[in-house]
Amino acid sequence: MESNPRLDEFETAAVPHFNELYRVASRVLGNRSDAGDVVQETFLQAWKCFDRFETGTNCRAWLYKILFNVIRQSRRKAWRFNRRFVYDDDDRTIDETLGYLPLMGEHLDEKRVSAAFEKLPEAYREIVLLVDVHELAYREAAEALDVPIGTVMSRLSRGRAMLRGELADLAAAYGIGETSCEKSTRPREYVVARVR
Repeated sequence: MESNPRLDEFETAAVPHFNELYRVASRVLGNRSDAGDVVQETFLQAWKCFDRFETGTNCRAWLYKILFNVIRQSRRKAWRFNRRFVYDDDDRTIDETLGYLPLMGEHLDEKRVSAAFEKLPEAYREIVLLVDVHELAYREAAEALDVPIGTVMSRLSRGRAMLRGELADLAAAYGIGETSCEKSTRPREYVVARVR
């Protein structure tokens, strides 16, 4: 059986990132089933336009860009669908009527951190996830989300500050806190290194 060089290249460059993209989609969407659908659509689109992928460039960042485009498209479709389901008596959508109880724990654990992370606005959550969790460089995150690097840096700073605020009481209970010296900004060399 003859091998297909294009398929071999796709499997080598793109497929190793499947699990990582699935984890990101799960965190962004909050639903594993939807994440699976979105990642499958991402790889389908990646395969369809793989002839436009430049060998030797960052396939991971390219896949993230496709992933976030697919997520935006799926959210637009869901939003249009959900707009039709409105209560007649008070014009509230189903999402607005569902209550949310934040997860609270006595210890800093995954549930508490996840709850704080979920409270972040979507734009900040995406940036924190890409840069801090999946360690994309600022430029890669900017390309994936189709925003300027300055926007990535700004949202990342604000997202981190919001997380610190959400977890401050818990950190204080463990004796973790910033002194005035520690609150200073990171050295310029760190920021330049992250931009790459």
